Amino acid sequence: MKLSERKKAILAAIVETYIQTGEPVGSKLLATKLSFQVSPATIRSDMAWLFEMGYLEQPHTSAGRVPSHLGFREYIDSLMRCKPLTQDERREIDSLFNVRNPDPDKLLEDAAEALSDYTHCATVTSSITPKTVRIRRVEMIAAGQNTVVILMIASNGVIRNKICRMDFQVTEKLVEFFNKFANARLGGMNIATVSTNYINSLSIVLGEYSRIFTPLLVAIFELCKEINDGQYYLSGGTKLLEYNELNILVRDLLTMLEKRDILQSLFTLEGEDFRVIIGKENQSMELADSSVVMTPYNVGGEPAGTVGLIGPVRIDYAKIIPHLEYFAKTLGDLLTDTFELHQ
Repeated sequence: MKLSERKKAILAAIVETYIQTGEPVGSKLLATKLSFQVSPATIRSDMAWLFEMGYLEQPHTSAGRVPSHLGFREYIDSLMRCKPLTQDERREIDSLFNVRNPDPDKLLEDAAEALSDYTHCATVTSSITPKTVRIRRVEMIAAGQNTVVILMIASNGVIRNKICRMDFQVTEKLVEFFNKFANARLGGMNIATVSTNYINSLSIVLGEYSRIFTPLLVAIFELCKEINDGQYYLSGGTKLLEYNELNILVRDLLTMLEKRDILQSLFTLEGEDFRVIIGKENQSMELADSSVVMTPYNVGGEPAGTVGLIGPVRIDYAKIIPHLEYFAKTLGDLLTDTFELHQ
């Protein structure tokens, strides 16, 4: 059954009042929040109907009502009016970013921390590697008699390295030989196409040097996979301890957030401007009392990752969503500049 305009206004007022106060909403308080006049009896009747339809819940110790997860969903999908950002709010978000460090990974990590401090929620920034990203340079650097560092720089500015301990003495001649060999066969190659078969073929080409350099080729493959898989940075998980409504599940939730594969599946968007997953809509039991809000960002006009947060169901969606979208746009613009810097 569809909601009448009056019931929509009452449900929206209940949701927004509950977000502000965290307390059950009664008919007397609600009457002061409505933009039109209606009798207390009518308000109580409409609240009773909304309760029966599952949009509201009644805490055992209160005569007031609180929105159910279904009520929040109806509000977000149909009733919410997002609050445009002021110039001061835009400047405040702009000031969160550390643009002195052009390293994309550092920028993503700093962004997650800044967003957590700004929203008082757990936050995630993720990146996906565009299919156009290539190997810009591979370098073997001597770090000791039997130790080298394999450094890889990708065309999107991402830098990765891996320490390798060798069973031979590292000489300047060997370093020079391997760097020429690796860059001749890997430089400019698409990151996603570096397969185990290709690495094996390089090992065969090395001939008598195969035994010496195969561990380094394996390290290069692992670095390519690491870059291709993208990054996930979590910040502010302990901020969830501040919310009383999350007390029951918060420790299980913090444990869950340490698992990268779960974060990766949770914070994935395909063709959506933003997504809100409310409480029991989440597949994970640990998120039953939490909401997940996420929005994508672009780099160079292409989808590049997701910015999201986890907080109590009672967060100010109308405020959070435009703030999150502007934050994501600013992050994408900075990463675009960083990408162009490394071209």
